[in-house]
Amino acid sequence: MNYNDRVHRIGRITGISVLIMIILIPTVICMKYNIFPPVINLLKGIGMVCMIYIPMCAAEFATYTPMLGTSGSYLAFVTGNVTNLKIPCALMCMENVGVKPQTEEGEVIAGISIAVSAIVTVIVVLVGMLAVVPLEPVLNSAVLKPAFDNILPALFGALGAYWIQKQWKLAVTPLAIVVIVFAIFNIPAGAEGVMIPVMGVISVISARIMYNKKFIKEV
Repeated sequence: MNYNDRVHRIGRITGISVLIMIILIPTVICMKYNIFPPVINLLKGIGMVCMIYIPMCAAEFATYTPMLGTSGSYLAFVTGNVTNLKIPCALMCMENVGVKPQTEEGEVIAGISIAVSAIVTVIVVLVGMLAVVPLEPVLNSAVLKPAFDNILPALFGALGAYWIQKQWKLAVTPLAIVVIVFAIFNIPAGAEGVMIPVMGVISVISARIMYNKKFIKEV
């Protein structure tokens, strides 16, 4: 087997194993305490979740896989935090090294960066679990509560500012459309991921038009 064959083999085994463990944990708890939800309610809940997350997962797969490559995609989707951690980490590492996505070099750099990111995440989470009890008075402080409520907006704002600063002309059209859509329509919480493929297509089309019109020289 070549490199890609080995990556696909290990990735499939790992993905299936993780899926089994995810399902097995609540199943074992239900069996242990003899607590099973009604089948109708369970199916309704699964249906509601699938309505949101199936389109979102398909969108993320189609959007992120070309950027992350084979090994990076398996690692990212198994370990999680794809949008807010793995994607920025992989893109920053590829940019710093001077390689591009969808190349052999980019594949290697993305895989290494996501693997290191996953290890660091586990260490940070472990430290956080051990420190959460001693730091509980500080974390529940009324003074710091507004800061903790805005961690994700601050994170995405910092990441967005970096890329917008690099080529702000490309960000004008998708940002304007996103603001208008969310201002007009009531997008349910958790369904933002559905906008990913739509905005991806719009971004590519607008960038192509700007390039043809000589508004930008390089994308």
